[in-house]
Amino acid sequence: MSKSKFNKRKYAGKILATVLLLAAIPVFAQGGAAALTNAATEIKKYWDPVKLIIMAVGGVVGLIGGVRIYNKWSNGDQDINKEVVGWGGACLFLIIVPQFVSSFFG
Repeated sequence: MSKSKFNKRKYAGKILATVLLLAAIPVFAQGGAAALTNAATEIKKYWDPVKLIIMAVGGVVGLIGGVRIYNKWSNGDQDINKEVVGWGGACLFLIIVPQFVSSFFG
């Protein structure tokens, strides 16, 4: 008989602890507007170095692509137009995207 009372107290304690824990969760919640403002501020802080890295990587990749196209052109490859259009599109993409994102985040 005392064993069943012990089990009831044990389960009642667990249920009470769970209810108190669940009741305390909203206290730790942050407002959505504050979180979005905080995230935008962090992105603005890191964007200039990231933009510089994107431009540097784009320059290296563009140089490698230019050498590859020159090599194909020197060897007389007939498929040079497709390569030039793809290379030019990639260069335009790397120039336009950082500017677009900069204007988006102010």
